[in-house]
Amino acid sequence: MVLRSDDRFFRGEASRRDRWLLSAIGLVSLLVVLGIGFILLGRQPAVKGEYRASALPAVNAFLNGTSAVLLAVGYLFIRRKRVTAHKCCMGTAFGVSCLFLVSYLVHHYQVGSVPFSGQGWIRSVYLVFLISHITLAAFIVPLALATIYRALGEQFDRHKRIARWTLPIWLYVSVTGVIVYIMLYQLYPPR
Repeated sequence: MVLRSDDRFFRGEASRRDRWLLSAIGLVSLLVVLGIGFILLGRQPAVKGEYRASALPAVNAFLNGTSAVLLAVGYLFIRRKRVTAHKCCMGTAFGVSCLFLVSYLVHHYQVGSVPFSGQGWIRSVYLVFLISHITLAAFIVPLALATIYRALGEQFDRHKRIARWTLPIWLYVSVTGVIVYIMLYQLYPPR
């Protein structure tokens, strides 16, 4: 294939647009992580003494569970070549995850960090889930945004390559979010 000069121009323009948008995704991801870090670590209203129950942790768990189901169903749809249904599920999963993020930030802005009241070996199990959940949640923001960007830009080969990483990490983050909720608020509720 021989590239004409105008073909090189459009490829260069697309490459610049990719770099700009991927840089914007990186910036948005950094701001999200810093915002969450500030709310969890930089604020003083950590729960001390009696914890007042809020409905938001249950809402957050529901949103995480819903996201996990939508991601799994969306994956099944694309495996069956049902592209429109796949797009619908994945777009809805992203929207649900955004709602989760807003609800999560509101809750933790109000109460700060909620300590785990379990003791012994279960505390170690909880911390493994929590630390892996938090770490991978920080990575899922840029991964999900880049994956969606590739799909919307009809860069399906690139979309598929990054989605192979994004899907399992996003599923893990969604499922462990529900596990952390159950352990923190149901099995060992704050005192």
